[in-house]
Parts: sequence; C-alpha cells; structure tokens
Amino acid sequence: MSEENNPFDKAKESASDAYDSTKETFNEAADAAKESARDFQRGLNDTVNNGDNKKLLAGLLGIFLGSFGVHKFILGYQKEGFILAGLTVIGWITTCLFFGIFIVMATYAVGLIEGIIYLTKSDEEFYNTYQAGRKPWF
Repeated sequence: MSEENNPFDKAKESASDAYDSTKETFNEAADAAKESARDFQRGLNDTVNNGDNKKLLAGLLGIFLGSFGVHKFILGYQKEGFILAGLTVIGWITTCLFFGIFIVMATYAVGLIEGIIYLTKSDEEFYNTYQAGRKPWF
C-alpha cells in the first residue's frame, strides 16, 4: 500500500512545489507592476505639474477637442471651459433648427485658434500670458 501512495505523495509534493514557485513568481510580478505604476505616477505628476508641458497639452487639446473646452480645464479656466462645453452641447441640440451648426462651428473655431496660438507662443510667453497672467480667451 505504501508503494501505491508513493506516486501520489510525489505528485502532491510536485504540485506543492509548483504552487510555491508560481506564487513566488506572481508576487515578484505584482511587486514589479506596483513599482512600474509608481514610476508612471511620478512621471504623470511631473508632466501635469510642469508648465512647459501644459503648453503642448493645452495646444493639442485645443486643436482636437477645443469645442468641448478641454484645453481650458487643463489650464484651470473652469468657467470658460464650461461655457465652451455648454455652447457645444446647445449647438448639437439645436442643429435641427439649422442655426445650431453655426454655434458648433464657432466653438470649434475658438478651440482651433486657441490651440494654434498656444503652440506658436514661446514657453515664457505662454506661461506669462495664460498661467501667470490668467488671460482666459485668445
């Protein structure tokens, strides 16, 4: 009978070793993932809090999502961001009345123009005008 249990004992031991090895590997992977997430978070914080990078981010968002006012929110202009977003929503709702499309086109034009202006200014000029000077439009 001990011979019959011997293969089962070996299988149990082998399964236990595989479990321990797998558990250790997953713990190492989890630690590596946590460290990678911390590095990503540090990089994200550096990017978001850096004024130079806000220029590029705000400019690109102004060009691509300007009608929704996303670039305004990035720069801390909540009121202006809500104005653009609200006008865009109103424009889309009233497109059936034909004049709504002009509202949407106007908000898109504002975002596009502001995005181009943001990207063409020097870093110092952008910071002094939009971050330190708090100029809300154009």
